[in-house]
Amino acid sequence: MIGRLWPLVAATTSLGIDAYVLAGVLPQIADSLTVSVAAIGLGVTAFTGAYALAGPLLSGPLVAGSTKRALAVALALFNLGNLVTALAPGIAVFLAARVVAGIGAGVLTAVATATAAAMATDRERGRAMALVTFGLSTGTVAGVPVGMLIGRWAGWRWTMGLVVAIGAISMAAVVARRAPYPAIAVARIGENLRLLRTPAIAAGVVLAFLLGVASLGLYTYLVPMAGERGLAPWAFTLVWLWGIGGVAGAALIGRPLDALGSRRLLPAVVAVLALTLGALSLSDQAAVWVVAVALWGAAGWASVPVLQHLLLQWRQRRAMAIIAFQMAAMYLGSAAGAALGGRLLDHGTSAGALPGWAGGTALLALALAWAITRGRTAHPPARTQSDLTPVP
Repeated sequence: MIGRLWPLVAATTSLGIDAYVLAGVLPQIADSLTVSVAAIGLGVTAFTGAYALAGPLLSGPLVAGSTKRALAVALALFNLGNLVTALAPGIAVFLAARVVAGIGAGVLTAVATATAAAMATDRERGRAMALVTFGLSTGTVAGVPVGMLIGRWAGWRWTMGLVVAIGAISMAAVVARRAPYPAIAVARIGENLRLLRTPAIAAGVVLAFLLGVASLGLYTYLVPMAGERGLAPWAFTLVWLWGIGGVAGAALIGRPLDALGSRRLLPAVVAVLALTLGALSLSDQAAVWVVAVALWGAAGWASVPVLQHLLLQWRQRRAMAIIAFQMAAMYLGSAAGAALGGRLLDHGTSAGALPGWAGGTALLALALAWAITRGRTAHPPARTQSDLTPVP
């Protein structure tokens, strides 16, 4: 399967790097552009906001007629935004470039994941979506530390150059593929927005947001959390363990997902996340943190394809829009979690208490996951005329 999907995996790997790499070089960028770190932090907000809007609104119009063209256009926008980011002479150009990169990333995630699902049989669909998530997690885990090292040695502009290089390679692979990509069903923007009125889809989007808050949002504060618990010497190791766990979770969840189904796995994965955050909030032991942090990363990233698999059951024609809403919610949840953590710290909450707050969010997510898997998603929804129309 990887032979068919590797261009899509490479594309999402570059996206995974870009979504988080700026966090490691914010002070360098601020010094270079002679602005505050807070001003540069707006670049992360600009990227996330553009990502959240572009996926649901633009992926349909771009994919109409040609899946390959949509992938190429999304990668072109993504690469152009990152190239201009690397060359930005001032803050205005920098922020505009982050918006362009976010638009490309939002469309790319939706189209690439829907394409991977369409390229797989029903028995392989879980593995296909897990591979795309594997690219995202690998980019975040391996690319961000490498990008930070490049930034220290050669400057932050070369860090962005790494993202552009990987994005260019993936774009070349997508364009060079001779076999046709499957056609992706397209609905009007209004029809896509009406998906949010479907209780199961709306609940899934809310769940994606809560998981983003509890998992990716809390990850922002892993180093100060460890320091507060007397584990500062373990901080770098814990960062890598979270990442290794995330890559392993995304890589290994595919086969169990195809074998057991998402109805069984989703509550289990979210329960593991809640339990690990609970362990981090209650223990100061290094051994507990080593195991819990690895499982935290694994459960957080494994939840992405599991939730996608559940929401796409009997809704293959709406795959691209559903994935766009889910991933937008996840990244917005990540940004909201990071902002909430910062707010708590500013108001006197210790970093060591943050896992408890995230654990409470994870328990809400667990209750919602249980309700979704025992509710209407357990049965086929009513078919509409658009669902019965064959894909061209």
